Amino acid sequence: MQLPFPVVEEPDGQTAERGRLLFAGETEFVKGVVAMSGLPDADRLEVCFAGRSNVGKSSLINALTGRKGLARASNTPGRTQEINYFTAGDDLYLVDLPGYGFANAPLPVVEKWQRLLKQFLQGRQTLRRAFVLIDARHGVKKVDDEIMSLLDSAAVTFQVVLTKADKVKEKEREKILDQVRGALSKHPAAYPELIVTSSEKGWGIPTLRSVIATLE
Repeated sequence: MQLPFPVVEEPDGQTAERGRLLFAGETEFVKGVVAMSGLPDADRLEVCFAGRSNVGKSSLINALTGRKGLARASNTPGRTQEINYFTAGDDLYLVDLPGYGFANAPLPVVEKWQRLLKQFLQGRQTLRRAFVLIDARHGVKKVDDEIMSLLDSAAVTFQVVLTKADKVKEKEREKILDQVRGALSKHPAAYPELIVTSSEKGWGIPTLRSVIATLE
């Protein structure tokens, strides 16, 4: 019997090349947005990346694009409070959402960010998929469940990407995968395949590129 939410298989050569080409061109920072009025024109497809602070989101975006300094990694969780837009080729925006789970952020800051996120998810017609990043060392936490429920209510398809998989032994990784599968079974907007990555080792990066390249 096939497991629910299987790990995506590695792409074939043609699909992998399509993913490589998508990210082989110039990738540029467009702008940081703090209000819906500041969003760029909805003239191309978009994918967004969401994850709690310190999940490795900046490292993953940098690995995807092959540019180490593109997305700024910070040692201070929740430091970046903007929705950051990047181009990938001529037909795609990569959207970096602020890390959620603000341990030290003032409540008004958290509430403002949550309102902006909700408006963005519900109002961006060109958004094709959200990638929710989950730390392979910890699995799905309560704050992750909350963002997934928000994506459910916004009817935005989301796909879980496990990060930092190289930090976990294979046996422990399987336990985490089971925990993630159980959590996802409660979310109707969850895409039924998982992607396992390590930005440091390059694991899963070609797969993620190919998934993005084949979205329509």
